[in-house]
Amino acid sequence: MKSVVEKLHGGDRRSIGRSGEVALQISANKKLFAQVFAEILHGDPIVRMRAADAAEKASARNHELLQPFKREILKSIAAIPQQEIRWHVAQMIPRLQMTRAERDHAVSILLDYLEDKSSIVRTFAMQALADLAQSDSRLRTRVKPIIEFLTSTGTPAMRARGRKLLKILVN
Repeated sequence: MKSVVEKLHGGDRRSIGRSGEVALQISANKKLFAQVFAEILHGDPIVRMRAADAAEKASARNHELLQPFKREILKSIAAIPQQEIRWHVAQMIPRLQMTRAERDHAVSILLDYLEDKSSIVRTFAMQALADLAQSDSRLRTRVKPIIEFLTSTGTPAMRARGRKLLKILVN
């Protein structure tokens, strides 16, 4: 029987492999989550991608799984240039409990992601910024014009997401 980590190996970047299965296994087990999370720094981009996918999906079910890894997410993992890692980081950041300084750092990461060549990364960064701004009026004032600009100039996916986000940010 393959270990959870071994299930992330093999194939190519066009497939998430068994990361959905892994996500279910780790979503209620902090020890397994930690093992998979560590693989986001693996040397193989396929393993990194699938580990990030599994960690993101598991953390969607259980936000608390991410908290012990907050520093690592905001430092080393957010700096990985691989687009699949970046779009998962953008999804995970709003799930973190952060201090004001950490939130400011997270916002700078997401603003940097808006310059990524991948429109998927840019779209998820927009979403993450809007998610963070919902509970922070100071940030909402800063983020709303950025979302408005991207809604008028971005890719079709960014424009569609932006229209939805602007409705939320108005309230």
